[in-house]
Amino acid sequence: MHLLATFQKTSVVLTLGFAASAAFAQQPSGPSWASVENALGRKGAMQPGNVIKFSFPRSDLSVIVGGVTLKPALALGGWVAFKESAGGQAMAMGDLVLTEDEVSPVMATLQAGGVEQTALHNHLLKELPHVMYMHILAHGDPLKIARTIHDALAQTKTPRGAASPPTAASAADLDTAGIARTLGVAGKLNGVVYQVSVPRQETIHDSGMEVPPSMGVATAINFQPTGAGKAAITGDFVLRASEVNHVIRALRENGIEVTALHSHMLTDEPHLFFMHFWANDDAVKLARGLRAALNQTVSRL
Repeated sequence: MHLLATFQKTSVVLTLGFAASAAFAQQPSGPSWASVENALGRKGAMQPGNVIKFSFPRSDLSVIVGGVTLKPALALGGWVAFKESAGGQAMAMGDLVLTEDEVSPVMATLQAGGVEQTALHNHLLKELPHVMYMHILAHGDPLKIARTIHDALAQTKTPRGAASPPTAASAADLDTAGIARTLGVAGKLNGVVYQVSVPRQETIHDSGMEVPPSMGVATAINFQPTGAGKAAITGDFVLRASEVNHVIRALRENGIEVTALHSHMLTDEPHLFFMHFWANDDAVKLARGLRAALNQTVSRL
């Protein structure tokens, strides 16, 4: 009887243990992106590499460069991206688009909440009004990070709540097929702005974590039509040190102005530099110049 009772007790324990293990396996793992969305006040979009990205376009601003009024998708698209790390924690990176008077209160709020700044600089030249770009990084509780970013953006005139529906895609005044053929890579329309992303071949790490291209480490090229087959272009090349001056020469030889050169991260491996550019000319002609610059990089073309 004693042996039978012991066997029965052991069987119950094992059964309960297996049931608990199965229940645990069925539990959702990682951060609750729904709570992050609620904290930020808008939906995110899932990206390759298990990244969720939130867009904060500065549609409240009217910024002009060389007579061109910039669409938010061309150069005023603030964003924050989250990637799960161990133990339900997350890494967050982003780029906030700010006016000069917004920089100090945003920085103070972010610092108070443990969100770091990794760069603060211009991307454009001679724009009116002047715009600054603040790159941010955080590791930890994704909900706490999201609340801090929400409170920081509340110090700005960035439109809050759900993002406005995107403008209907239109390539009526832009030869997107010719641009794609010339660049050797196709892009996507965001309203009237044609956006091209070219990842690097290397795997990028920061603070020991892999940073997917969708978290801002892919070369970004944007075309905004300006009439008669022309386009304003801007974006940034993601470069290693050995590539920087080769790309400068290729851009300048093709009539494309270099407007900024700097880092966006502090502990990235390999260390990368970001080169911003500007031109307003025939779109396919500019695509040829951009392709000449891409040829000087180690990219996934």
